[in-house]
Amino acid sequence: MSLEARELLHRHFGHPSFRGQQEAVVDHVLAGGNALVVMPTGQGKSLCYQLPALARPGLTVVVSPLIALMKDQTDALRARGLDAVTLNSSQSGAERGRILSALAQGRHRLLHVSPERFRKPAFRQALAARPVEFLAVDEAHCISEWGHDFRPDYTRLAEFRQLLKDPVTLALTATATPRVQEDIVRQLGLRPAEIRLFHDGVERPNLRLAVQDVHGVKEKAEWLIRLLRETEGSAIVYFALIRSLEELSPLLEKAGLPHLVYHGQLPRQRRRAVQEAFMGDPQARVLATNAFGLGVDKAQIRLIAHAEVPGSLEAYAQEIGRAGRDGRPADCVLLYDQQDLLIQMQFVDWANPAPGFLERLLTLLRDRPGEVQAGGLDFLREELVFKSRFDFRLETALSLLERHGVLEGDLERGAVQVLRERLPEPLADEERAAAKKRGDLTRLHDLVRYVGAAECRHRFLHRFFGAEPGAPCGDCDVCRSNGPFVLHEPQLDC
Repeated sequence: MSLEARELLHRHFGHPSFRGQQEAVVDHVLAGGNALVVMPTGQGKSLCYQLPALARPGLTVVVSPLIALMKDQTDALRARGLDAVTLNSSQSGAERGRILSALAQGRHRLLHVSPERFRKPAFRQALAARPVEFLAVDEAHCISEWGHDFRPDYTRLAEFRQLLKDPVTLALTATATPRVQEDIVRQLGLRPAEIRLFHDGVERPNLRLAVQDVHGVKEKAEWLIRLLRETEGSAIVYFALIRSLEELSPLLEKAGLPHLVYHGQLPRQRRRAVQEAFMGDPQARVLATNAFGLGVDKAQIRLIAHAEVPGSLEAYAQEIGRAGRDGRPADCVLLYDQQDLLIQMQFVDWANPAPGFLERLLTLLRDRPGEVQAGGLDFLREELVFKSRFDFRLETALSLLERHGVLEGDLERGAVQVLRERLPEPLADEERAAAKKRGDLTRLHDLVRYVGAAECRHRFLHRFFGAEPGAPCGDCDVCRSNGPFVLHEPQLDC
């Protein structure tokens, strides 16, 4: 099996050999075994299901959380000669119909879908007519409500596996703590003895990790100007708030540091143009929220800076994993202003609307449909969160109701339809909601512990993600005893 796998690796991907545990994972799933893979960002997780999809004669279904990521991976696979396709909500009804018909007739080898697609009867019917040999679950930490990017529909994957007649299953993630790993296995409907864990650690020895205390916008801007001026190659500067990004952007322009800007409120075409510009320029800099990154596979990113603290250590590890994918040194600098924690604490509040809030929202949607249709989000916000126009619990609540099958539709495009009269048990459970919020705050506290760590930052991350800590890296700010901050010297190609 390894011989065939190596031949496919060379022929379709152009690589002479596997990296890390890739070969062991591929051999395991091709032999019929289920697997959970924990592998650092940028180290080739996707290959662990793409190559078996080439080797297997039947259909491979890949569950993925983001449309842009699915499209990019599908395009890349088609360029390598694999008959891949994606099915998502951005396509027209006619296009989705053609794809479903082709699937039912035996065409296509690999299908990218979001977990929400399994709700659609037409999709389930198409898969019923086509044996699925292999199921891959990308970004598998989304399965666990203890993970940093929970998606409710991921919790139905055990049901989906039964629908697909229990195919060989591979779950992949870069950011799963031991608790989340256990939850992934459970949510897949598997016993620990039925799935093998491949843990490649979180080791990225070429990444130099550092935390710099700052106070206020002025000092933050001074550090960003210094970091960007001293960086040879591409850079991403992450922000938690769009308004913070917009406040610092003109300061960097004034300092002679042109850059791109990316956030979720930009039109889709503009976001796509920014991403393409970043990918095409080896010296590009971008200021972005966490909406930027998934699907951005660029080798020569030399700097990842966080101008504001992210919401969890898992999210931080995923974002810094975009640096130095070419194996050369790269810097990952977290600018820590204690006041920024208040932003993330507010995000936790918005991400965890209480069952009572959800109940009031459902009552409005159910009992006052005319006013909801006429007034949309403005009407609902006035009724529910009139004390603060910066309270975003409503958006989270609508998303939760939609993902749990309580309603469907889009208030911005027209009326929504209420499908259930009562909240489902997971949304109505007060204790469960409180535990979820405590978990989010605990993840934020873990990030604060990382900021104040007295041990090697690489060792801290290894221990946090359940891997062997190994020897100190010798190159992070802690290992250098918080000495003078010096970026890696640029390595110029000769």
